[in-house]
Amino acid sequence: MRMYMGLTKRNLLVYFKDKQSIVFSLLTSMIVFALYMLFLKSTFVDAINSALSAFPALRGIIKTEDIDMLSSIILLTGIIGSAMITVPYNCLQTVINDRENGVDRDILTTPIKRWQIVLSYFSASGISAVIMNGIILTAGLFILGANGDLCMDAADIALVYAVVTLGCLSSTALFMMLIPFFKTSSASGAFFGILSALSGFVIGAYIPISQFSDRVQTVCNLFPASHVTILLRNALLGGVLDNIDKSIGGVDRGMFVSTVKDIFTFRACLFGNTLEISQMCLYILGAFAVSLAGMIFLYSGKR
Repeated sequence: MRMYMGLTKRNLLVYFKDKQSIVFSLLTSMIVFALYMLFLKSTFVDAINSALSAFPALRGIIKTEDIDMLSSIILLTGIIGSAMITVPYNCLQTVINDRENGVDRDILTTPIKRWQIVLSYFSASGISAVIMNGIILTAGLFILGANGDLCMDAADIALVYAVVTLGCLSSTALFMMLIPFFKTSSASGAFFGILSALSGFVIGAYIPISQFSDRVQTVCNLFPASHVTILLRNALLGGVLDNIDKSIGGVDRGMFVSTVKDIFTFRACLFGNTLEISQMCLYILGAFAVSLAGMIFLYSGKR
């Protein structure tokens, strides 16, 4: 295991020494934030107000601060959800660079076993992605917490970090099966541009997935990242929605919160069936196990 740990450390250092790679890892998050400030905030607030318009009696009960916090946390969910896709992919750039520069041939001549080489790339990329997303999440929670009540306790915050860790590892394993098909960094960069543009739509960062047709929702929810983002949405927004529901005091019998959850997709819809939280977790873990096995198989048969 010493050789595996040493190679993992080497891959980590290669990534964090490349400042441009770190900036590009955060590029999609910056784009989502900019779009939110320019266009998306009003879209989310309008969606919440449309849900509120169905219950006129609640207009004087629900505080404006709660609506603003709700929309701000939805922004944070979109940023983290996109970052859990793009950051792991960008962290795997080390694999392509090693292939381009012939470093992988040098590594293959060493007595390190092939599964250790594969897992060292996966471990380094997964750890890098968790660190980067952890920084984004911590900054987001700190900023939002300074401007209002997040309605989250220590257990809720720990759950959020656990979901982010799961999302980063599952995305890394999935992209490890895709990386072998890119021979050059230019081809990988071109795909990264497409991935950055599509990721926000797939997870509902730009438009709630519930606004799409059932077929489009199924296509989006085939990707584990959509399920992870839904879990993150439940973990981050659960406290605020519970606080709003308590302030209403049962006047609407919980219909407003239920409507908000339907609009912003708190359950995945797959082939016309609505999945529960436990089913989404099983789906993510199953996809992760399949990706991990496929990753080892693809790289082991490479040479």
